[in-house]
Amino acid sequence: MKKTLRIKEVWIHIIVWVCLVSFPVSVSFMEYGEVRFDFFYRLLVTPVLVYINYLVLVPRFLLNNKIWLYILISITVLVSFNLLMTFASPVAPFERFTELVQTSDIRPLKNLPYVITAIISFSFFLLGGILGVTKDFYRREKKNKEKEVQRKETELQFLRAQLNPHFLFNSLNSIYSLVRNKAHEAPEAVITLSELMRYMIYEAKQEEVPLCKEIDYIKNFVALQLLRLSDSENVKLKISGDYSDKKLPPLLLIPFVENAFKYGTDFKGTTHVDIRLRIIGDNLFFMVKNKIGAYKKDDKNSGIGLENIKSRLELLYPENHHLKIESEDSFYNMQLEINLSR
Repeated sequence: MKKTLRIKEVWIHIIVWVCLVSFPVSVSFMEYGEVRFDFFYRLLVTPVLVYINYLVLVPRFLLNNKIWLYILISITVLVSFNLLMTFASPVAPFERFTELVQTSDIRPLKNLPYVITAIISFSFFLLGGILGVTKDFYRREKKNKEKEVQRKETELQFLRAQLNPHFLFNSLNSIYSLVRNKAHEAPEAVITLSELMRYMIYEAKQEEVPLCKEIDYIKNFVALQLLRLSDSENVKLKISGDYSDKKLPPLLLIPFVENAFKYGTDFKGTTHVDIRLRIIGDNLFFMVKNKIGAYKKDDKNSGIGLENIKSRLELLYPENHHLKIESEDSFYNMQLEINLSR
């Protein structure tokens, strides 16, 4: 961003000097029909007027809301400059135009060359002000963008910090149940958990991961849940579409799956969870449906992952996602659509 700002500053100086060079060239050609290099004294003097406003008056007074002081000093600088140019100029401005108006009987025209000179000096002074304000605008715009990026990155890091322990605690609880019951699936559960941890430690720190890895994570998570369930006949996972070249932020989908297993077991111990993921072009369609089970939600301690995922979606896909969660016929139904192209 700093490099971009420097490039824009270079362009600002190029614009200034194009104006400064074109002014004496054009006036000299109109006056004498040729380029008079002795007329280029203005090329040495006029930059003072431009840069006084650009480098001193605008940043110190105008941009600090000292508007009246800025106006007073500006008038003083312009008057002093024009007086200096009138009495100390080695070349009289607009000589031919002066000779023409001197023969005129209209009195106001006799001072017209000095009025034109004053207008020109004011124009260059105004150019310095415009350039100063423009530079400040770009500087503030870049600064605001940097702050926004830092804010979003801080929020995402905070959300991830909350999210990862949430998964770990639930996975450890599942394995604890298997070990306590001395189930032979316990070793397999430990291996599956190690895969989950590997993903969280090495992959989840990235901004984006291949969608196939996120899907593998979901499969491992579901496999871990199946090991502890007494009745998993109604647990379904279906994935379709070409996702070989697709990417998305890590741990974006799993909270919905986790909540489905957490709240999808009824009083008889039967779990009803239906998970479907489909890719069509650049669009990801994700649906998770679970039965409203016996586990009652703790308003103080539950739902951390779901709230985090909603915040992440707003940060990462503010205009490119649609999330719908509804309760109908004793089932929770979550539908998420994401445009992965963003």
